[in-house]
Amino acid sequence: MTLAIRSPAEIRQRLLSGEEIALIDVREEGSYATGHPLFAVNIPFSKLELTFLSRVPRHRTPIVFYDNGEGLASRAAEKVTHWGYVDVAILDGGVEAWILAGEEVFIDVNSPSKAFGEWVEHHQKTPSLSAEEVDSLLNSNADIKIFDVRRFDEYQTMNIPGSTSLPGGELLLRIKDLLPSEDTQVVINCAGRTRSIIGTQTLINAGIANPVAALRNGTIGWTLAGKALEHQQQRQYQSLSEQSGKQARFRARQVAERAGIQQISLEQLTSWQNDHSRTTYFFDVRSAEEFLAGHLVGSQHVPGGQLVQETDHYASVRGARIVLFDQLETRADITASWLAQMNWEVAVLIGVTPQHLTEQGPQSLTVPKVVESRRVSAQTLLSWQEDFKIALLDFTTSANYLNGHIPNAYWLLKSDIERLVAQHKLPDAERYVVTCGSSLLASYAVQELEQLTQRPVYILEGGNNAWKAAELPLEKDISRLLSTPNDRYRRPYEGTDVEPETMQSYLEWEYGLVEQLNKDGTHGFSTLPR
Repeated sequence: MTLAIRSPAEIRQRLLSGEEIALIDVREEGSYATGHPLFAVNIPFSKLELTFLSRVPRHRTPIVFYDNGEGLASRAAEKVTHWGYVDVAILDGGVEAWILAGEEVFIDVNSPSKAFGEWVEHHQKTPSLSAEEVDSLLNSNADIKIFDVRRFDEYQTMNIPGSTSLPGGELLLRIKDLLPSEDTQVVINCAGRTRSIIGTQTLINAGIANPVAALRNGTIGWTLAGKALEHQQQRQYQSLSEQSGKQARFRARQVAERAGIQQISLEQLTSWQNDHSRTTYFFDVRSAEEFLAGHLVGSQHVPGGQLVQETDHYASVRGARIVLFDQLETRADITASWLAQMNWEVAVLIGVTPQHLTEQGPQSLTVPKVVESRRVSAQTLLSWQEDFKIALLDFTTSANYLNGHIPNAYWLLKSDIERLVAQHKLPDAERYVVTCGSSLLASYAVQELEQLTQRPVYILEGGNNAWKAAELPLEKDISRLLSTPNDRYRRPYEGTDVEPETMQSYLEWEYGLVEQLNKDGTHGFSTLPR
């Protein structure tokens, strides 16, 4: 098929005009993190089926795919056109052409949100304290409370001694119940800078009486200062008092009004969702427990703090509308205020009663139809490994594979099947069995494998999860890696074994983001009047 071509200049103009565009980097995350346009989102070709339909829900959205010469963009364009998307193009010349046109490239992941955090600190003069200053306050038994605004699982990996887990979306709603007095020094931290800055400025924007400061550079700064961290702690917020809830709701609405956030009804939401000329994302920003207990049909669950931190991962169409829901309203109002400052059109849904929350459990994936294929159970596979010449191909994440996989399984990226067959690097077999965590992603590899190998292909029923549930053996042998394991970029702020030089380099990159934003010029960021 003949594919439409878009130039860097055309994409820049669309970003500046505020029109919808989904600029999609289809390389693996490890390659994406080496450099990409500010508002390019990463949807690797190897996993396109798993998330594309939910991240780009409107079939008339202008879509531009790009890579760096790997040939993935054209393959992605052909695939989504087959799914019914009608305005699909590729970036002429890929990343290299973007750079040659004089456009900025941003490294790392979630770059718009991280750059926005630096923009906020620069323009709002968000206060911060160094690791040494915070440590001195702790050692002097000062009236101080430290709140970690990351996800709870991140907090458990490592945390500042004595800190309490209070994810960013819950911060304003619950902090008053956790403070001894209005004189208590509040310190907000994350692993690096962004969520610390946004959390601190959230409390300042809301006008709480306590002195508030970010822990400068988060756990990275704490570690570089030679301070010890705690691990596997359980300190979390508890129940919400009625008085604190009312105060937080009032403060949050004031902030939302300053940010120009409108409130809409269910009828208005339905009207927007039926408007085929615009993309409307609908996010439930409450806690996971609340969402599972009952939510509105069609909503996607993203805690408010994570939505601000990883906006591009969820709202992947720049210029789209975003609607947020929180029955208590506070979390939606605060999240909306930040998204508006990031130049999104945002509204908060009100007027929802418990009777409207009819759907329970986790949200279902929106994925292309899977062609029916032959399936094999874990027990049958075990017997086949002794009786037949089979090759087991595992499409799970490289991290999951390295952590333990079915014996003799080969790991590969789905995007590499064609290359491996052409280069005669795919193991020869009488039959192939494909798997991944649940076997969903693997099921999309069956047709291509059968066509290229002319061998029968079976899906492992229930995938690796079923194998593990049956308590069958695992191994950690890494000699069967058929693809380069660059499917995930290792964040410099995660884990406890990152080299100090890597952490310092990451911080220096963040310090330079405001200058990069000024050079790029497409962001449209703003801040509330001080």
